[in-house]
Amino acid sequence: MTPDLSLSLSLAAPELIIALGAMALLMVGVFSGERANTTVTGLAVAVLIAAGAWMLLFTGDGTAFGGAFVSDAFGRFMKILTLIGSVVTLIMSVGFAKAEKFDKFEYPVLILLATLGMLLMVAANDMISLYLGLELQSLSLYVVAAINRDSARSTEAGLKYFVLGALSSGMLLYGISLVYGYTGNTSFEAIAAALGQGERQLGLVFGLVFVLAGLAFKISAVPFHMWTPDVYEGAPTPVTAFFAAAPKMAAMALLVRVTMGAFEPIAPDWQQIVVFIAIASMILGSVAAIGQKNIKRLMAYSSIGHMGFALVGLAANTEAGVRGVAIYMLIYLVMTLGTFAFILAMRRKDGNVEQIGDLAGLSTTNPGMATIMTILMFSLAGIPPLAGFWAKWYVFLAAIDAELYALAVIGVLASVVGAYYYLRIIKIMWFDEPVGGFLPMAGELRLVLGVSGAFVLFYVLIGAPIGSMAEAAAKSFF
Repeated sequence: MTPDLSLSLSLAAPELIIALGAMALLMVGVFSGERANTTVTGLAVAVLIAAGAWMLLFTGDGTAFGGAFVSDAFGRFMKILTLIGSVVTLIMSVGFAKAEKFDKFEYPVLILLATLGMLLMVAANDMISLYLGLELQSLSLYVVAAINRDSARSTEAGLKYFVLGALSSGMLLYGISLVYGYTGNTSFEAIAAALGQGERQLGLVFGLVFVLAGLAFKISAVPFHMWTPDVYEGAPTPVTAFFAAAPKMAAMALLVRVTMGAFEPIAPDWQQIVVFIAIASMILGSVAAIGQKNIKRLMAYSSIGHMGFALVGLAANTEAGVRGVAIYMLIYLVMTLGTFAFILAMRRKDGNVEQIGDLAGLSTTNPGMATIMTILMFSLAGIPPLAGFWAKWYVFLAAIDAELYALAVIGVLASVVGAYYYLRIIKIMWFDEPVGGFLPMAGELRLVLGVSGAFVLFYVLIGAPIGSMAEAAAKSFF
C-alpha cells in the first residue's frame, strides 16, 4: 500500500467504518428477516458510536484522496454533532417504530448511509466530493421520509421532498459547472487561487448563486424552505427529528466550508447573498409559525428561523462569526433533540397526537414533562441565561463586530416576534384546562429530554470549554 493511500484511508477511517457497517447490517437484515429489526438498530447505533470514538482518538489533520477530502478541527467538531444527531434520533425511534409498525431493518441502514453522506459533505474539499456526499445523503433521506408506506402523509412527504430535492440538486450541479467553466478547477483551494488572481466574471457570480441556492435548500433557508413544513408534518416523527438534527449540521458545515474556502476571495459577493437569506429566514421563521396548530409544523418554521440566526454568524466572515455558527449549531441540536423527545412522548392510548391544543393543562397531569419543555421553549426563544440566549449572543456579537448593524437589529427584532409562539405553548401547558394526560414516557425519551433540559439550564457552567472547542474549530479557516 502506498504511503499516500494509507494516509488517506487513516484520515477517512470513520467514514469507512460507517460504510462497511451499513453494508454488513444490510446483509444481516436481509438474511435474518424481521427478527433482526431491533438487533440491526442496536448495531447501527454501535457503528456510529465507534466511528465517533475513532474520530476523536485517532484522526489527525490533513487532506486525503488527492485533496478531495479534508480532515481538520472544524470538520471533526461538526461531524461529532452530526453523529450525535443520528445516534440520538435512532435511539428515540425504537418505541415509536414498533408502535407504528414501521420497525424495518432498512430504516437504521438508511440512517447509516445518510450519515455517511453527511460526514463526506463536512469533509468535502472539492466540488465533486461535495456533490457525491450530498447526493448520498439526499437519496437516503428521500426514502426515509416515505418509510411508513401505510401512511399517505408519509408517502406524500417523501414525494415532495424528492421532487424539490431533485430541483435543488440540479441547481447545485449547474452552479458547479459554471464555477468549473470559469476557474478550470473543482478543488476548493484551486478555485480560491484562481479567484484571487484576476477580476471575477459575471458568469462566476451566477455559479456562486446557484451553488449557494443548492446548499440553502439543505438547511431549509428562505426562499428554498417550501418543502420543510409539509415534510416535517408528513414524515414519521422520529424521521422528522432526524431531519431537524443531523442533516442541518452537515449542510451548515458545508456552507461554511464552501464560502470560507473556495469563495473566500469574492467574500463581498457571497456575503450579500448570505445576509439576504439570513434576514428572510429569520423573518419568515418568526412570523409564519404564529398561526400553526400542529407542533411539528411549528418546529419546521422554528428550524427555518434558527438557520437564519446561524447564518448571521457566517455573514460576518470572521473567526468570531465561524465560532458563533459552531456554538449555535451545537445548542440548536440539543434543544431540537429535547423538543422532539417531548413530541414523541405526546402519546395517548389511541396513538400519538401532534396538535398544540393537546398540551392543555400538561402542568397538572405531568408537571415534570411540562417543566422541562418550558425550559426548552424559553431557550428556543432566546431568554437569558439559558443556552439559546448565548447561541444568539455569539452570532449577533460577531455581526456587530463586522459592522453589520442592520442585520443584528433585524435578528433581535425577529427573535422578539418569534418568542410569541414559544410562550404560547408555555401558556397552554400551564394555564389552560387539562384535556387528558399522556401515557408514561419511554425510558430513552425521558433520558434525552432530561439531558437536553439540564444542558440548556446549566449551559453557563459548561460554556467555556464548548467555546474553546468552537474557537479551535473556527481557526481551521484563519
